[in-house]
Amino acid sequence: MAISPSPRLESLDAACIGEAALPLGLGLSTSQSQTMARYVALLLRWNTVHNLTAIQSSADVLTHHLLDSLAVLPHLQRLNGPRPVKVLDVGSGGGLPGVPLAIAAPNWHVTLVDKVQKKVAFLMQAKLELLLANVECVHANVEDLRPLSLFHVVVARAFATLSEFVRATRHLIAPGGWWFAMKGVRPDAELDALQVSASDVQVLETIRLRVPGLAAQRHLIVMQLRPLSG
Repeated sequence: MAISPSPRLESLDAACIGEAALPLGLGLSTSQSQTMARYVALLLRWNTVHNLTAIQSSADVLTHHLLDSLAVLPHLQRLNGPRPVKVLDVGSGGGLPGVPLAIAAPNWHVTLVDKVQKKVAFLMQAKLELLLANVECVHANVEDLRPLSLFHVVVARAFATLSEFVRATRHLIAPGGWWFAMKGVRPDAELDALQVSASDVQVLETIRLRVPGLAAQRHLIVMQLRPLSG
């Protein structure tokens, strides 16, 4: 379905995006910032017809979506180093955090998976319009996903409990790979439940994220399968 531009939608300046990402330690190029701005415009345009996000303004998309997604990138880079990384974004919805990560790290391959067809249609449109050669869009339940190769990182933003996230995706993690669960407040009850439901999974880090312009709490839970003993 073709989505027409609306004069009511605010624009987000690429220079503003680049400047806003600096406190995260990210130096986006002009081209990357421009692509991010086009992504925001596309997301808001589609949102007038499809329910992709409850956020209506570009300023809130910047803080609550773009910067919120990019806040995990330095931690991904720290753990993975300079190597090309295969990332799976589970329940990607409007492309978060996968699209911002793919734009900011063009040497990574990012797969976006969602079970809702209209959301995958948006993701495919974003891939085409933004020329994201390192993005793949998949319409599927993540439990049914059977890729040709496994992922170094499986990331999810407000997808499910930690136990459910691990259960649904453990068959997709490459040896030595990581789960990155993006949460709001520190999910202590979920962390306790994970110890019971998945004793072979260890929580490596629980990181309090600092998202520029966002007062609400954000945490990143980094998990990995325990090494086999003996």
